[in-house]
Amino acid sequence: MHFKWNYEPPTPTTLQAAKELGEKLGISAVLAQLLIQRGITTESAAKRFFRPQLADLINPFLMKDMDVAVDRLNDAMGRKERIMVYGDYDVDGCTAVALVYKFLQQFYSNIEYYIPDRYDEGYGVSKKGVDYAAETGVKLIIILDCGIKAIDEIAYAKSIGIDFIICDHHVPDDVMPPAVAILNPKRPDDTYPFKHLCGCGVGFKFMQAFAKNNGIPFSRLIPLLDFCAVSIAADIVPVTDENRILAFHGLKQLNQNPSVGLKAIIDICGLSERDLSMSDIVFKIGPRINASGRMENGKETVDLLVERDYPTAHRMALHIDEYNEQRKDIDKQMTEEANNIVSRLESQKHHSSIVLYDEGWKKGVIGIVASRLTEIYFRPTVVLTRDGELATGSARSVTGFDIYSAIKSCRDMLVNFGGHTYACGLTLRWDDIPEFRRRFQTYVEQHIQPEQTEAILNIDAEIDFRDITKRLYSDLKRFSPFGPDNPKPLFCTIGVYDYGTSKVVGREQEHIKLELVDSKSSNVMGGIAFGQSASARYIKSKRSFDIAYTIEENVFKRSQVQLQIEDIRPSEEGG
Repeated sequence: MHFKWNYEPPTPTTLQAAKELGEKLGISAVLAQLLIQRGITTESAAKRFFRPQLADLINPFLMKDMDVAVDRLNDAMGRKERIMVYGDYDVDGCTAVALVYKFLQQFYSNIEYYIPDRYDEGYGVSKKGVDYAAETGVKLIIILDCGIKAIDEIAYAKSIGIDFIICDHHVPDDVMPPAVAILNPKRPDDTYPFKHLCGCGVGFKFMQAFAKNNGIPFSRLIPLLDFCAVSIAADIVPVTDENRILAFHGLKQLNQNPSVGLKAIIDICGLSERDLSMSDIVFKIGPRINASGRMENGKETVDLLVERDYPTAHRMALHIDEYNEQRKDIDKQMTEEANNIVSRLESQKHHSSIVLYDEGWKKGVIGIVASRLTEIYFRPTVVLTRDGELATGSARSVTGFDIYSAIKSCRDMLVNFGGHTYACGLTLRWDDIPEFRRRFQTYVEQHIQPEQTEAILNIDAEIDFRDITKRLYSDLKRFSPFGPDNPKPLFCTIGVYDYGTSKVVGREQEHIKLELVDSKSSNVMGGIAFGQSASARYIKSKRSFDIAYTIEENVFKRSQVQLQIEDIRPSEEGG
């Protein structure tokens, strides 16, 4: 893959400001420059950034309907009504259900949880779920990470005497369901200061408000913050403001004293001997939590997340790991099939988007396939499979393009849809796919910017190898947790050479293990370039090249730092 590098050298004004801020904070001017790029320009703002405080969490009662939601929950408990905690089958939904259920269960026993079956009931509130609630005497359903569009289902529940409290973060429609309370910072009539909570985050704010109202110390909520960190990382929401506070302290909890279920997952992932990061959640923990909902039923995941006995949890985690292995096989097969279709369809090559469908694809894996194709082709992608007379699917976007608006532009031909800027789910009639494809592609072509379909690396700073020290790495770690709107800093060094010992490695000789020197110092830096063995011949030719990279700890030699190289290009290319 050929990346376009996007780098703007700092102005003299920025350099001077970075020098002054760095001196105040006792960090290098390079890192102070990174803070300024993130909009952090004062000493006090930097201290808040480096040391997020739980005391700075927003008052939960600033969220619209929060007082109503707490009153209804208090009434349900006072009247000893049966309560159901209901959630989506993905990571965000499962962690949200586990968090709310585990917290309330400490104070109230007449409570259960419910995760709909992806294949039998589909996304969100199902009539089957409501009927089950009625049969078991449930009077209040707290729904998490979905529900904002379930107008008919919630009206039906209301007609048979079941109230709903919605905790969602997806974009609402003009008309909202007849729930007792709707907690959603994206409501147009909500003035809550932070709009980008995940579903688990909204559930946490509800529990925070309930605790505050009932005189329960905030410290009782802290053990549940590991669920927040997992959902924030896996749901790919901005790691800024309130999410940064929740993720920072959630990671601390995950590393120091995780819940039994998460500890079991950490152990089967082989992560127990290291400090966990957001990327460990994204690539290791999250996929396993997702796996049971993709392959079978997400309730198994919540069973694991709320389990208190470690040996039992470990057995359950091994079972979910088997689902993940099955998921990976199906994912690989479907991605290959989708790639083959894209390469065969000449018409797709001229479009700014991809719409693919196949009757045999597994519903639970199409979202991953859509993500893979977006990463490979840098185009908004919709992948659909058949469900009777209907097509159901997932849409994924590229940086900066609002795929929710693109899907919404076709709403008159959709049975159902929902989501946010970068990811959506949708259902339409199978026979309508060709017309949907035409209209979706027309919308994308009219609204997407050319640079949004390019592979771009946003370089934070140009440095030399002499700048890369253990102190720099130590200070860099303070920028974490990383994620959208707070990416891991990406550096470049111009004019480096092979030290003479670089070599191709990997089972299929697909990676390069590098030892490099730059033209301005005699420092030798080690690094790894995953999937870039095509550059090996140029590297060994003794000519100079430029590298873009992040700075990481060497997993095998903990005392050393190494470069994780994202791109290699001949020095003469420039640009």
